[in-house]
Amino acid sequence: MRPALELPTARPAIEPVRRSHRVLDPTIDAKIGDCAVYRGGQREGGRLPLERAAQTARQTDDGFVGIGLQQPTAEEVAQVADEFDLPPLAVEDAITAHQRPKLEVYGDVVFVVLKPVDYIDHEEIVEVSEMALFVGPTFVVTVRHGESTVLGRVRAELDDGFGTLACNPSTVLYRAADLVVDGYEEVIELVDDDVDEIEAQVFGSGEADHSERIYKLKREIAEFRRSVVPLAPALERLAKGAVPGIDPALAHSFRDVHDHLMRAGDAIEGHDRLLTDVLQANLARVAVRQAEVAVRQNEDMRKISAWAAIALLPTAVAGVYGMNFDHMPELRWRYGYFVVLTAIAVACAALYRQFRKRGWL
Repeated sequence: MRPALELPTARPAIEPVRRSHRVLDPTIDAKIGDCAVYRGGQREGGRLPLERAAQTARQTDDGFVGIGLQQPTAEEVAQVADEFDLPPLAVEDAITAHQRPKLEVYGDVVFVVLKPVDYIDHEEIVEVSEMALFVGPTFVVTVRHGESTVLGRVRAELDDGFGTLACNPSTVLYRAADLVVDGYEEVIELVDDDVDEIEAQVFGSGEADHSERIYKLKREIAEFRRSVVPLAPALERLAKGAVPGIDPALAHSFRDVHDHLMRAGDAIEGHDRLLTDVLQANLARVAVRQAEVAVRQNEDMRKISAWAAIALLPTAVAGVYGMNFDHMPELRWRYGYFVVLTAIAVACAALYRQFRKRGWL
């Protein structure tokens, strides 16, 4: 598995720092994917500078500020966290990739980790990216590690007003979770095609060993499962409308996402069990073929041994008569040559008959 994540060289510790003690990096705005304010379901103006974003979020009561960080450094995340007073422990998790999908509540800030998944079909590799969302009453801060189009699609929907959905931070979280889970179902369809192909190859007429491919796909599915299964408790809480700060009106929408996630989880478990059975069947077929080869080799060795035994008799007799001793009376016998040949032929025929009777020839 090759997760598309870029990890920092060391795990940084984020300490809460007062805004008055930190000077904003003048280049921080260029490193932020997007920063905008949304009011009345519409994007207001163009890109918003970070130093104004937090102030706008605190002053607005009918909108929210959205900020997207793409593969940021620890310092860049720390600056944004300081501006929005984000919880330090959650910030530390957002900086350090390879977190489990989860939902945590820190006062009026909801912290969610989602893991979008993509499938490279020609290599049969599951690529896992990661994104963290800080959902506050009047802001949404996202941190993305790896390659994923989910947040870009959510931002495009934001700019279009989310259609019939209310435009608020809770809806941003819902749409992000919905698109991530939709991506799971797309990956499952692609994996399903590969599983069917492997199954057909194993039970087909070929004699190749598919163990390596099966094991590799099982390993990718295991990585896929680690992205899907831990998300279920978080979506279940959202589906019950029991998360402070999240619009209860979206509970039914989260319930639909949770249902799709459970189906994805069941499909993954089914694929894993099927691959286990196919792997065992493949190993059994390989063992049978090896046994058949061993039987054929034994038969060949018996035939070779039988013919060698038959050939040994005339060779031994000829060896005796080839010793050139002076006192061998039978050498001067007129019919000795024919008698010896006849005896060799009879003995060889008798051996051949015995080997045929025992099934060696």
